[in-house]
Amino acid sequence: DRARRLSEIDARHAAACPHCLAATGHTRLVFGEGAAHAELMFVGEAPGDAEDRMGRPFLGAAGEKLDEMIKAMGLSREKVYIASILKSRTPDDRTPMPEEVAACGPFLMEQILAVRPKVIVTLGGPAAKWICGTDVGISRIRGTWQQWTPPAGADCPAIPVMPTYHPSYVLRTYTKQVRMEVWSDLRAVLAKLGLSPAAPAQPR
Repeated sequence: DRARRLSEIDARHAAACPHCLAATGHTRLVFGEGAAHAELMFVGEAPGDAEDRMGRPFLGAAGEKLDEMIKAMGLSREKVYIASILKSRTPDDRTPMPEEVAACGPFLMEQILAVRPKVIVTLGGPAAKWICGTDVGISRIRGTWQQWTPPAGADCPAIPVMPTYHPSYVLRTYTKQVRMEVWSDLRAVLAKLGLSPAAPAQPR
C-alpha cells in the first residue's frame, strides 16, 4: 500500500534524517502531500517561511502560482504529489548545500519509489540537478526531457523528468516569455501522460 509506505517513510525521516535532526532554522518538517498513486510528481528544493509555519509544501505566493499551473493542466493538488529535496527550511531560505542534499535527499528518493509517478516535474535548478544528476543550469535544461534513474536493485523503471522554472522565479521574472516557456513544459508533460490541458493558453 503506497499511502502506508509514505507514512512509514515520513515517520522514519522525522526520527532519523541526519540533516533535519541537526538543522535549527525551521519550525516544522515538510514531508510532502498529495495522491499516493499520483501519475505526476512535482519536486522543489526546500520549504520556505509559509511552508515551515504550516508544515505543507508550496504555500504562499509560490504555492498559489503552482496551484494555478496545476489547475491549468486540468489537475488538482489532490491528484498529484508534491515534495521537496529538503524537508526543513534552510537559514534565510538559502539554496541547499550539497551535504544537506546528500543527507536528506535519500528520503525523497524513497518517496519517488513509493509513489512511482509516470512523470516528475522538477521546479528550479537545485531540484533538476539532483533528480537528473546533472550540473547543467536550469535555463539550459528546462523544456528538455531528462530521466530519473532509480538506484540499483530497485523494482522501478526510469522515470521521465521535465525540468521547469520554480514558481518563485516565474513571479520574480514575470515576462510573457517565461510564462510561455513554463506552459510549454507543462503541455509536454500532459502529452506524455496522454492528457489534455484545461486552459487553452498559458496561466496568467
